[in-house]
Amino acid sequence: MTEVPPCCAASRPASEPTPVTLSLSPAPPAAPAAQPPKGMISLPGGIFRMGNEDENANPLDGEGPVRDVEVAPFRIDPTTVTNAQFARFIKDTGYVTEAETFGWSFVFYGLLSPEVAARTRSPEGTPWWRAIDGATWRTPEGEGSDITRRQKHPVIHVSWTDAAAYAAWAGKRLPTEIEWEYAARGGLDQATFPWGNELYPRGQRRANIWEGDFPTHHTGQIGPVAADSFRPNGHGLYNTVGNVWEWTADWFDPAQDRRAMRGGSYLCHDSYCNRYRVAARTANTPDSSTGNIGFRCAY
Repeated sequence: MTEVPPCCAASRPASEPTPVTLSLSPAPPAAPAAQPPKGMISLPGGIFRMGNEDENANPLDGEGPVRDVEVAPFRIDPTTVTNAQFARFIKDTGYVTEAETFGWSFVFYGLLSPEVAARTRSPEGTPWWRAIDGATWRTPEGEGSDITRRQKHPVIHVSWTDAAAYAAWAGKRLPTEIEWEYAARGGLDQATFPWGNELYPRGQRRANIWEGDFPTHHTGQIGPVAADSFRPNGHGLYNTVGNVWEWTADWFDPAQDRRAMRGGSYLCHDSYCNRYRVAARTANTPDSSTGNIGFRCAY
């Protein structure tokens, strides 16, 4: 696996120099909390069947083969980290995210005015993304936007580095891919989704994914919804597919230049990116940030 086809999470250009910042330093790593942080879900671990051999899956993603994997007991957050939670981290540490340091992040063009979308650049292969100056976790669509009414929404525009810093501050860590998939499956064996094999069981919408013709027409709201939206899976986890991609602790492949992400996002659609399945995976560089990547923590 040396290449991941363009998906719904754009990567920061490798040629862009890392800026030198004179602002506050990142939060120092913290030891795990002596007692498990409150509100986490305790999972017993054990052996489960990981992966997928779906003929519709992209072979470069490395979902298969299906194999028996053992996971030790661990704890995991029921939701992705929210804006309100991330704000407490920032207030406590003075941490500056990589999007803030670089001065820009990727925003889906459907969330921008036509004028802004027309005059901003997009990465090759994913014309629906725009590099927006001033787009950060505080200002998700750039200057003039805010998170005042999005306190319970997943924090976005956070890089892997930012997610790892938050987790350390909280006395937690990012989940491994094995832990993430075990938790996301909710106790179901080889089901496509956290709730079963039907995308819309009994006609019910169970995840925030693209509905319509991607990327030009959407029948509903575009963008993340509250982190505790929809029904939780059998383990009590919310939105393990759809809404926002979730960073994991692992490298995507032996090249060790991109970190693995799980779960898909509000931009996933089966006509282009059907990675809103529990076995699906993709990757991004550790310094990349977009409007559809977040994270949850483990312990």
